[in-house]
Amino acid sequence: MGVLSASPTNMDYCIEACLKCARACEECTTACLLEPDVQARIRCIQTLNDCAEICFQSAAYMSRNSTFANQHCQICATICDACAVECEKFKDNHCQECAKICRECAEACRNMVSS
Repeated sequence: MGVLSASPTNMDYCIEACLKCARACEECTTACLLEPDVQARIRCIQTLNDCAEICFQSAAYMSRNSTFANQHCQICATICDACAVECEKFKDNHCQECAKICRECAEACRNMVSS
């Protein structure tokens, strides 16, 4: 496992993807709140919040090698995919980039579960 050992694993990759995704979602939320069409983005902002939270939690579960980490990663992948769909509805750079990062995280979580 990453920090305490030298050889990266699927779990290490997934933890990094989750942390990157959580940060992207937090940044995208802030950017969306500043957009002139903020009312049209309410569902997106709510999903961004859910996605950031599940990603932070998944990283924690994996870091402590929880017996529930795989189950957590499954729901994380689902929420990341949903967040990507919401973000893709908006054509600004922050939403498009966040959607891309969410999709990468969902894939990392699915790979974590299947390994």
